[in-house]
Amino acid sequence: MAEKQMGIFPLGEKNDAYAKYFTGQSYLATLCDKPPVYNVTFEPGCRNFWHIHHKGGQVLLVTYGEGWYCEWGKEPIKLKAGDTVKIPAEVKHWHGAAKNSWFSHVAIEVPAEGSGNEWLEEVSDEFYDKL
Repeated sequence: MAEKQMGIFPLGEKNDAYAKYFTGQSYLATLCDKPPVYNVTFEPGCRNFWHIHHKGGQVLLVTYGEGWYCEWGKEPIKLKAGDTVKIPAEVKHWHGAAKNSWFSHVAIEVPAEGSGNEWLEEVSDEFYDKL
């Protein structure tokens, strides 16, 4: 039996290990270990908390649906399949699905010695509902 898919990559398993950093349900499929590359899928309305990638940064390749990316202090950017987001190290941001769309992106961690993620506050419903 084939693994479930949302777009071109496997849906993966429920993202239970990081569920405490998401509002709503997400799914995670590991595509590569070194460098770390993941397919992350968000159910409609799901988004991750504000966070910072220390030292390495991240690249997102949107593969399915519609979603949002927002850096602290800037206007949110609507995303669709085919969009690329280059997230520099040390930039506070969040990303996730639009209210009425599933959303998938490939997340590529930029390798750097001592890199890591710092998870911060939840994206408020008040902020998200205005999108």
